[in-house]
Amino acid sequence: MSENYRNPLLTIDIIIELGGGEIVLIERKNPPHGWALPGGFVDYGESVESAAVREAKEETSLDVKLTEQFYTYSDPSRDPRHHTVSTVFIASAGGVPQAADDAIAARPFGQNNLPSPLVFDHARILRDYFHFKQTGRRPKP
Repeated sequence: MSENYRNPLLTIDIIIELGGGEIVLIERKNPPHGWALPGGFVDYGESVESAAVREAKEETSLDVKLTEQFYTYSDPSRDPRHHTVSTVFIASAGGVPQAADDAIAARPFGQNNLPSPLVFDHARILRDYFHFKQTGRRPKP
């Protein structure tokens, strides 16, 4: 194998539903700056499900219940720092999000009041999610 061989990095993102059509977004402390779904890198030896629960707690202080795996996004340009592949989960939680770890803010938003800028490909993910909630149709590969 070539010593220049590289693999995409495995990540997760979580769409945390609070009820009333609101979801939780975080404002990132680290570049790229802007608003994002809670999420992060899967640690070696960790399942994507465990990583999703861990990252949600670390960034929003919420205990989430994963309800379903939504979709996997893998466009090589989705993250300006690296080629990442993200499995996106839908989760439910109660309570008030509190920013922690590498988030400087964590707040609920509805479809019609999303903040700007949304970083990575999270605008696309949220378009797909809200379309799914309205129609029951998931993105197609």
